[in-house]
Amino acid sequence: MKLEDFQIELKPLPGAMPVWQGRVDAQQWRTACEQVRDKGGRLVALWGADNSDRGEGYAVHAALTVQSGLLVITLPLSGASFPDISDVFPAANRMQRAVHDLFGVGAGNAADQRQWLRHAAWPADVFPLRKDVSSEFKISSSRLESERAAQLATAPADDYPFVQVGGEGVHEIPVGPVHAGTIEPGHFRFSIVGEGVLRLEERLGYKHKGIEKRFEQLDLAQGARLAGRVSGDSTVAYAWAYAMAVESATGVTPPARAAWLRALLLERERVGQHLWDLGFMGNDAGFAFGLAQFSCLREDMLRANAALFGHRYLMDAIVPGGVARDIDAGGVARTRGEIDTLGKTVALLKDIYDEHAGLQDRFIGCGRVKPDLADRLGLTGLAGRASGMAWDLRAQFPAVPYDKFEVRMATHRNGDVAARATVRFEEIAESLRLLDLILSSLPAGDIAAPVAAAPENAFGIGWVEGWRGEVLIALETGADNRIRRLHPHDPSWQNWPVLERAVLGNIVPDFPLINKSFNLSYSGQDL
Repeated sequence: MKLEDFQIELKPLPGAMPVWQGRVDAQQWRTACEQVRDKGGRLVALWGADNSDRGEGYAVHAALTVQSGLLVITLPLSGASFPDISDVFPAANRMQRAVHDLFGVGAGNAADQRQWLRHAAWPADVFPLRKDVSSEFKISSSRLESERAAQLATAPADDYPFVQVGGEGVHEIPVGPVHAGTIEPGHFRFSIVGEGVLRLEERLGYKHKGIEKRFEQLDLAQGARLAGRVSGDSTVAYAWAYAMAVESATGVTPPARAAWLRALLLERERVGQHLWDLGFMGNDAGFAFGLAQFSCLREDMLRANAALFGHRYLMDAIVPGGVARDIDAGGVARTRGEIDTLGKTVALLKDIYDEHAGLQDRFIGCGRVKPDLADRLGLTGLAGRASGMAWDLRAQFPAVPYDKFEVRMATHRNGDVAARATVRFEEIAESLRLLDLILSSLPAGDIAAPVAAAPENAFGIGWVEGWRGEVLIALETGADNRIRRLHPHDPSWQNWPVLERAVLGNIVPDFPLINKSFNLSYSGQDL
């Protein structure tokens, strides 16, 4: 859909990605979403804001993909509700419920009004992201804690009405929220007959960390460190998106060498995580050999990350204005050797996976998400590409240096565990090709540009294709170069609900394998 088709006054935002912003009324809010959906666009993120500190009320924002790039619409609210769009974009359901839990405003006409994040973790009349809550949490946390304890002691139980499934032989298996492994909490409630899954319902948000509130206590420089820790397995994607948002708000363009080094870091993160996932997918299908081999490859890569860039997971390597670490000739030579070794070894392991009858018997047809369902529910990232969703920011809207590479997008249509494994193998091969191209053409020059203080009430967007899918950072600045509001968005918001559908018709023992084939982030959507 073209921008001129919207009856909205839009302004372009400066920066590396094509982004437009506009204010809408309630009717335009729904109309714009319907128009985007009808033309094949998607909802990328939905979040709220409290503008009382500048004499306004609450607002809700939505980021939507259009033919020209990203459209960010803002709806100022005169009351406590906004029009529901979960019937247009099903992925909006949990995002809208999170807005209500955090701000006290929500989609008033939505069918699903259940709480998503609170879990009785704070008093029912407290909404943590409101501006008037900030001083209480910061200065009088002990008093707030005592009030919270008193309210919770007398309040009714924070029951969550899971959907009940009836019928002869139907029973439930509750799993979590505490798990046997060292992972974050999440509750999975299976309704089954025998071992066949009739329904899965998730409940997440048990470890709400207050990340968005914490950002409001930081300045732009301090925020970079926190952004890289929103979801630790995607630190490069988040750090780059944050830097992009700051650069958009301040009008800064990073040096060419810095942009190329950012891409180098992003592809290293992609390769490392795909190696990890392929090993665990093999393990969950009873093929421990795969876990051993891929774990060795990943460990070698993590050690190289530490030697080359100062951190095994590449944290703090990207900063607003550029990067914090350069690579020298010795590092280039080491990386070239790594690329050659990985390429040959991963190709050999792919042949082993493809030819292993027992592994393929577990992979093929398991956890399938058909393309029409993937499109309807907004499945994104590598899981989306495995179900025919041809979407990759590196190809559709390539920022520097991806505009020089003609990125080869890996897509398949089977949408099962086998397809998600194949996408990972193919993306590793493509990332190794891109790493070689980056090293061959890495421009000389500075690795960072000075970042001027941002004007008050500036707005910036960062939009990056991480290994899991597109990561978005929406930034609003306050006085004295501080962060007024920041929303980090992980693609797991879109993909967790689809996992509930992917498991239907499968048996309970296949859930760990299906879950790992998506490998979604708890932390990225439990802010």
